[in-house]
Amino acid sequence: MSRRSPMPPALFEAFTAEMAAARASGPTAQRWRAVERAHILSQPWPWPHTRTHGVMFRLALQDRDVWEMLGQVVRLVVAAPGSAAGKYPDGNTGRTRVGINTPMPIPDDLAALLREAGIALQP
Repeated sequence: MSRRSPMPPALFEAFTAEMAAARASGPTAQRWRAVERAHILSQPWPWPHTRTHGVMFRLALQDRDVWEMLGQVVRLVVAAPGSAAGKYPDGNTGRTRVGINTPMPIPDDLAALLREAGIALQP
């Protein structure tokens, strides 16, 4: 599957739901978990991937977490080019506390959606 093709409908629906949960009012930990899940789904697509980092930056701003804000600025710059080039670590949650090139385990439900969309995941 071309990285420039649109997100398949089932994946887009899951991504949209996670982004809505990340933007909703509620406990900060739940909002971060939702945007991290959206990030995992979005990595193969430049614009959605960049959008998740924008939401992460806003959450860091609300948390007054300067370290996270700085890390998200860097990620905002590299997200789209990395996705376009297919160079991103599978499963990475996108947070500053995680290395920018560190692959991570993908939750089973998200891995299934990505595989159904034709995204090859690293073993």
